[in-house]
Parts: sequence; structure tokens; C-alpha cells
Amino acid sequence: MAQHYFDPDPDAASRPGTVDLVLPDLHLRLNTDRGVFSPDKIDLGTRILLETVPAPPNGGTLLDLGCGYGPIALTMATRAHNASVLGVDVNSRAVKLAAANAHHNHLDNAHFHLIDNTGAPADEHALLNGPFDAIWSNPPIRVGKQALHSLLCTWLARLSPNGTAHLVVQRNLGADSLQRWLNDNGHPTERAASRAGFRVLRTHHP
Repeated sequence: MAQHYFDPDPDAASRPGTVDLVLPDLHLRLNTDRGVFSPDKIDLGTRILLETVPAPPNGGTLLDLGCGYGPIALTMATRAHNASVLGVDVNSRAVKLAAANAHHNHLDNAHFHLIDNTGAPADEHALLNGPFDAIWSNPPIRVGKQALHSLLCTWLARLSPNGTAHLVVQRNLGADSLQRWLNDNGHPTERAASRAGFRVLRTHHP
């Protein structure tokens, strides 16, 4: 059976690698492996998000929804040293890699947790309840609309009253329809950026 990056426990044979995340303000070397999202390079959507999103609050609690091996969460942790950064993902291999990458890059303010197939936290860590002062995400569009909508509803509801979420979505994978759905379901959303076939959507607390 084909493996997907959103499988909870990928059984693809391990083939460790590394990628470099280079942005104007940081350079992180990240460990990767088969069975996780974009193991051979930083995904273009992730890069566009990180190059266009405003700086996160330098305090409070921040979330990377669908963290993979950690490029978004670790960028947040680098840019906001006084914040607590959480990354969540359904993929156990990805969560272990992200935690190791935080350690190797000396980012002690980033922590990673598993969620289950419904998007709910798999443990009782108090910070997972929010509220989150910012959410950044390259969400798992290919998981299917129903699962994606459930995931987004679970976590966007935990934005703080002044919090903002930024989501990067490929236009031909439904960015515009997702924007409409978010607006129709109580999450005021506008397009914050558009580049190379991707939309960065900005979503506010209802």
C-alpha cells in the first residue's frame, strides 16, 4: 500500500537525509527521512509562507499545525525566542524528527506532539489547549476535505481573540474554495499573499 505523509505510523524503510532551510534571517539544517512530507527539500509552499508571513509575536504560545519535521515551527522558534512554540502532526516519524531538529538547532522553546486522525491531541499537555497567539500551517490538503475541515475547526477555534492564523495552500488544490469555506464557517479569512501558484490565507478569531 502506498505510504502518505499523513499516515500515523509510516512503514517506509528509513532513509535519513538532511535539508537546509535558508532564509534571510536564519539557516537551519534539518534531519529528514522517508515517510514524511517533502523529505528531499523544503517544500515551495512552506518557503513562500515563511518568506511572506509577518513576524510572530515574541511571546505567548504559537502553533505549527501539521509540522512535519519542523521547518515552520523552528522558524517560529528562531524568530520568537520568548514564545512557546508547539508543533503537532499525525505522523509519529515526523514528530520524532522535529523534536530532534529542535534539539540539534538549540531551540529549546519548540516542542512537538502527536495528534490523532481526527486532529485531536494524543496527549494531555496543557499548552495544546491554547489559546494560540499565532498559527502557521502548510495544512495537509491531500488528506481529504472532511478530515482537513475537521482539523482546521479543531485548532482554529483555539486562536486567541487577537490571534491570527496563516495557511499556505496551492491554488490548484483548492485554496480559493478553502477560503470561502473558512469564511462561511465563522473564520474571517482573506488572501494575504499570492506567489508561484500558492495562496497565503490569513484567518482571524471569529
